[in-house]
Amino acid sequence: MERYKLLREVGDGTFGCVWRAINKLSGEVVAIKKMKKKYYSWEECVNLREVKSLRRMNHPNIVKLKEVIRENNVLYFVFEYMECNLYQLMKDREKHFSEVEIRNWCFQVFQGLAYMHQCGYFHRDLKPENLLVSRDIIKIADFGLAREISSHPPYTEYVSTRWYRAPEILLQSYLYTSKVDMWAMGAIMAELFTLRPLFPGASEADEIYKICSVLGTPTKYTWSDGLNLARSINYQFQQFPGVHLSLLVPSASDDAINLITSLCSWDPCKRPSAADALRHPFFQSCYYVPPSLRPKAAVSGTPPSVGVKGTWEQQSPRRFSGFLPNAKLTGNHSTLKANAALGTGVQRKLEMVNQDLNKNDKSLKSFAKQPRYQPPGRKNPFATSIDKDRNAIGASDVAEKLANVTIGNRRLNVGQIRHSAYKGWGSVDCGF
Repeated sequence: MERYKLLREVGDGTFGCVWRAINKLSGEVVAIKKMKKKYYSWEECVNLREVKSLRRMNHPNIVKLKEVIRENNVLYFVFEYMECNLYQLMKDREKHFSEVEIRNWCFQVFQGLAYMHQCGYFHRDLKPENLLVSRDIIKIADFGLAREISSHPPYTEYVSTRWYRAPEILLQSYLYTSKVDMWAMGAIMAELFTLRPLFPGASEADEIYKICSVLGTPTKYTWSDGLNLARSINYQFQQFPGVHLSLLVPSASDDAINLITSLCSWDPCKRPSAADALRHPFFQSCYYVPPSLRPKAAVSGTPPSVGVKGTWEQQSPRRFSGFLPNAKLTGNHSTLKANAALGTGVQRKLEMVNQDLNKNDKSLKSFAKQPRYQPPGRKNPFATSIDKDRNAIGASDVAEKLANVTIGNRRLNVGQIRHSAYKGWGSVDCGF
């Protein structure tokens, strides 16, 4: 850590604090996340979900983990520095964003999500605080809750910030998928248009209430598995007819409303994947592919109306040239071995070295093609409804909360319950 000079603290959360810092040798500004928990072995450090997932991913729209340092049993993550997050841009803004700006940001986030899901991970905690912005570029951050798609359920019941939590998680499903990220993006898109959260629930029960009041109560035709989930925890949906989203998001175009409505479907099977979303008519003008993602035979495209060409072309050869290695870290790794000989309490670090992108992920070639949008199919991931063998205590606690709570009509003060920006980095209820 002697190579870095800490400039100022930009956030403090449950699991760590974040500092703006500068590399004394190169002059590069970075963000350093100092974990509050002590770590007494490298195995414990490199097995953290945030480290494992980010070591496998390298994409222009996913924040770059540059280095992991353990010094005196304190763990530090060194990230590329981004100017602010999406919530900070929204919180004090009086004038609405233009649809061009929203299209630009969302197109980039969906590219990052499509890549992430193809790499076998889903985020589980997408929210404005975890989307970092520098000029025209936006990147997904905070992978503390990331999960491998191939991992076996049951999954954690409490994940993601409540306002962006998918209804299947609210109803205690143990078999959710990467479609929870798509629900969150639907809520974020709507918030970008209105500068207000779409579903600002004060509790789990109030969150479901808010969703019902907007989407209408689910039926056996719109989400039969949801009715089974609710029945299993003794919860009864409030009856609402729902409203058309164009009334709540009047500044959005018809294509934007159509995409948000699709993303915020009760049934996760009806939500588009990230790759589907990129082919939606809302993104018809966003056909520019950054140089680092182009297949070798591709012809340079015309930049979109969102105006990101200059930034991409300047940055991608230097920053986004390839994959991070996904080989296992063992005791005979040269860096670890050399540092291990220095003894406890001396700096030990893991540098995140890039490899060539084109050699490692041929699947990204599909991003250059933008076929016509087609609504997703209706395969049912909830065929077995709910796991009867899961933790009975946890389920009964939630069932009691949902069954007994009485929700009245009230207006929430968003500023009082919104999490602080840059707070936490890796916690459940604190953003990046």
